[in-house]
Amino acid sequence: MTDAQAPAKTGTNPLAPAPEGARTAADVVTPELVAQLTKGVTGSGRTANHTPFTGEKLADLPESTPEDVEKAFAAARTAQAVWEQTPVRQRAAVLLRFHDLILERQAEVLDLIQLETGKARLHAHEEVQAVAVAARHYGRKAPAYLRPKRHTGAVPTLTKVTELRHPRGVVGQIAPWNYPLELSVGDALPAFVAGNAVVMKPDTETCLTALWARDLLVEAGLPAEVFQVVLGDGPVVGPEVVRHADYVSFTGSTRTGREVAQGAAARLVGVSLELGGKNAMLVLEDADIEKAAAGAVRACFSSAGQLCISIERLYVHESIADAFLERFAARTKAMRLGKSLAYGADMGSLVGERQLETVTRHVEEAVEKGARLVAGGVARPDIGPYFFEPTILDGVTEPMAVCAEETFGPVVSIYRFKTEDEAVALANSTPYGLNSSVWTKDGKRGRKIASRVRAGTVNVNEGYASAYGSVQSPMGGMKDSGLGRRHGSEGILKYTEAQTVAQQRLLPMGPSLGMDDEKYAQFMSRSLRLMKAFRFK
Repeated sequence: MTDAQAPAKTGTNPLAPAPEGARTAADVVTPELVAQLTKGVTGSGRTANHTPFTGEKLADLPESTPEDVEKAFAAARTAQAVWEQTPVRQRAAVLLRFHDLILERQAEVLDLIQLETGKARLHAHEEVQAVAVAARHYGRKAPAYLRPKRHTGAVPTLTKVTELRHPRGVVGQIAPWNYPLELSVGDALPAFVAGNAVVMKPDTETCLTALWARDLLVEAGLPAEVFQVVLGDGPVVGPEVVRHADYVSFTGSTRTGREVAQGAAARLVGVSLELGGKNAMLVLEDADIEKAAAGAVRACFSSAGQLCISIERLYVHESIADAFLERFAARTKAMRLGKSLAYGADMGSLVGERQLETVTRHVEEAVEKGARLVAGGVARPDIGPYFFEPTILDGVTEPMAVCAEETFGPVVSIYRFKTEDEAVALANSTPYGLNSSVWTKDGKRGRKIASRVRAGTVNVNEGYASAYGSVQSPMGGMKDSGLGRRHGSEGILKYTEAQTVAQQRLLPMGPSLGMDDEKYAQFMSRSLRLMKAFRFK
């Protein structure tokens, strides 16, 4: 059991920095590593990224212009024409080799994820787990997802129908900063195995992780030209990616997602969007309070709350609310903050100044308007410039920004409810619908309530990982939380175009055998009745 899962210990120093690891940013991000990772980046300008742990620069990087983006797409198109001719089982074998490599060399990417995002090492490892699972799944299942499928034709035995799946071409992917491994290469894997090329724009501040993954995929056998990377300011480079792509995959804010969708719609190309969330956790009166409190810590504070599917609204039945809050607060106050490149810290840093400003504004405004701080509520510059204590607020009401706006930080608000119907209504009282969580000892009851919650994924007795980790099942948002799904069949088929090939045999689809129009119509009417009677679909 990890420290993050363990009960709060007496005698600990609450929120004390975890012991520092021996490696430093300079040990990990060497000039040689940066040169190796950026050699495939199309960019004529210069930019840089920084580590949230100290605010210091990590690396100088190429910066792409609109012309560079155009060149990247041109190179990707040329490579894609060859790649799609590679048998699907050979493409899938690349993913299976990548699976093994990422597990063997995980220490390298864990360091990069931590340095670029500021998250604790255990939370960084969640990304390794997610990408390995996706690589295994699509490496095994892609041939079945993509194989030609036979369907019943217009006239049984006379019409032979086959559904084919073709790659869309070049996928434009815009990836966020918060999960730079999982939400970059993790999303690209099904696109590659479906026969596409990808031009990716990762966030500049976390691009080394994505570039490392690209390097590893090439080592696993992916042709380098099939995976292009462009770097630069989002408002400059992002629209250029949308302008050239045959399909767009975007993960980020709802506001930017609407702009991406408009750009894709103007060109009549497909788009998938995973956007914001104000996710709810329901703790019913029959829940195991200790397990729910431990689960709430993981659900609310993993990656310092900078997780699209993390919990920001916590609804607890009034009969157990005080007991639950006591246990949840004790565990939260015992969490250890740290920036060590080693396991041990329970939570890391926010990613930068903008996130710190939002978190601070939400907490301070709520307290000024009458909310009560149960735990946390203050920044910790003694540890690093963007550290903020995991925070629990009670007494949050509608006018407060933290009540409805996505905080995307280590802040959760506690609310009480009386009835099951009230809990469901509260969970659904948001324009978002990405993820939710239900806690109860009665699994059947939990699943029934989950089906009433308007969210793309709902976990019973878990915060987010059980649904997200079930990669055969679709994951994505309802309402303002997005369009499309990742994982499962939907996660790969969205990167394909469906084509129906129908062969008519023996008799035409029209009058024949001496029938006039009226007799043909009568014949077809009788045939349709028979097909229904014999349960043809």
